[in-house]
Amino acid sequence: MAEATWYETMRSPPINWRMSAALENVPRGDEDVAEVTSLEAAVLAWTLLDPDHRATAILTVEHPVQIDGSATQSFAGEGIASLVERLSARIADS
Repeated sequence: MAEATWYETMRSPPINWRMSAALENVPRGDEDVAEVTSLEAAVLAWTLLDPDHRATAILTVEHPVQIDGSATQSFAGEGIASLVERLSARIADS
């Protein structure tokens, strides 16, 4: 069982929620401009968007995030939703 735990940890190592992230294509006043903030704040901001802006939003992170063995530096739609789930689990565990 220890090997399986190690393997899963390597496929999805802990996410650095404090790294810089830009949430793009979202309304900021009269314009749709990127906001640079922490990954955690960007993910939480995405949850507050209306469905149309959620669908067009792009989240770009400072360093690639590895989830299920794939490293990604840009997320959209379901990818951001996956980060919401992981952040929710992290908050629930603390």
